Amino acid sequence: MSDSAPGAPASFLGTSKLPKVGTTIFTVMSQLAREHGAVNLGQGFPDFDGDARLHALVCAAMAQGHNQYAPMAGIAPLRRAIGDKVARLHGRRYDEEEEITVTAGATQAILTAILAIVRTGDEVIILEPAYDSYAPSVALAGGQVVPVPLEARQGFRVDWDRVAAAVTPRTRLLIINSPHNPTATVLGASDLDALEEIVRKSAIFLLADEVYEHIVFDGRAHCSLAGRPALAARAFVISSFGKTFHCTGWKVGYCCAPAALTREFRKVHQFNVFAVNHPMQAALAQYLADPAPYLGLANFYQQRRDRFLAGLAGTRLRALPSAGTYFVLADYRAICDQSEVEFSQRLVREHGVAAIPVSAFYQSPQENGVVRFCFGKREETLDLAIERLRRV
Repeated sequence: MSDSAPGAPASFLGTSKLPKVGTTIFTVMSQLAREHGAVNLGQGFPDFDGDARLHALVCAAMAQGHNQYAPMAGIAPLRRAIGDKVARLHGRRYDEEEEITVTAGATQAILTAILAIVRTGDEVIILEPAYDSYAPSVALAGGQVVPVPLEARQGFRVDWDRVAAAVTPRTRLLIINSPHNPTATVLGASDLDALEEIVRKSAIFLLADEVYEHIVFDGRAHCSLAGRPALAARAFVISSFGKTFHCTGWKVGYCCAPAALTREFRKVHQFNVFAVNHPMQAALAQYLADPAPYLGLANFYQQRRDRFLAGLAGTRLRALPSAGTYFVLADYRAICDQSEVEFSQRLVREHGVAAIPVSAFYQSPQENGVVRFCFGKREETLDLAIERLRRV
């Protein structure tokens, strides 16, 4: 064996399937936050635990022997509970056997849906800025991303005329995210009306990323694609228990879709993760019997949003409206003209607060002079961040 043998495999890799993908900005900023002892308002996860009752149900499920493979599509009680929840909230009854699949988090569900439906050369419309898994998932499926920008000067609202103009005979899929990460905007009834018109005139499918469905503020209602028959008939509707129950590390989500789409979805799912964490599924099935935890989530996070916004008002940062999610964008152009990445790094190194540059949510970075903060944190965490931001 030659001396060069240990390094030889790298020379056989050839062209990367994801040549533009490196370490995510979330990992980079979280690592930087750790190095500088910064308050991490960058990555979107709570710094507090979820309900102790749910944790106890997991322990009980393990003690009861739910420790081997779960059924590929998810355990029946959890699929039934998901179906009941969706029917109660949005008026559509998905069949638990043929139309609901439990997944290893929403990101896995997104990749699985894209791999299931997108073929080589298909076009996929993405509204940018966008969650960073969408474009790589499309690339892995052999598709081509068609970005449609959400303009900052228009409050990051969807321009449906631009979306309609982007649809071509090669368009296979349109990805919708509401409440929207990172802009914290939400779609309303008029948005779904416009989307229905696009669907009526085309043969496209839809992927609805609705992981923040229960975090909608100021009395607004979440407008799910599941609640519109014409849209639901074409859509993979995806959500996440991690965001809803403060347990992002459990990585349990789900996908609701018509039977024909679900059959294709499960073909990929079974060879991707096959089955999802069994004791967590058993616990969640029981926990969902009480709707209070998710019905009260909007008020829970609105209190934190309002506390953080009140604090930001005493800084040189200008907060943009936050209608949903546990994020808020802040305009820093009154402070400096640095790029979003440079300003985010400066915040960590000089002021001990981590944020995410919104430019990272574009395939080709665009500069709007805004960064994203996560206010899904303990009150003392938010107060410490505000104390430091006042010095910027």
